[in-house]
Amino acid sequence: MENKSYSAAFEELQQIVQEMESGEIGIDALSIKVKRASELIQFCKDKLKTTELDVEQILNQLESDSDNTTY
Repeated sequence: MENKSYSAAFEELQQIVQEMESGEIGIDALSIKVKRASELIQFCKDKLKTTELDVEQILNQLESDSDNTTY
């Protein structure tokens, strides 16, 4: 799932939720869908955390660069 984008994973997760809410999923497929939803949730959480860390690092670098800039 590493090559999957956050948007694609979130869209797939929304589709699973809609299927579950509408009762379209049979009992046999339910555990498979719940497991897949769990994987997608974890993937999205990891992607958000990585993005948050990347943004923090960039902001810290920009702040450091501006502190070292002489006018």
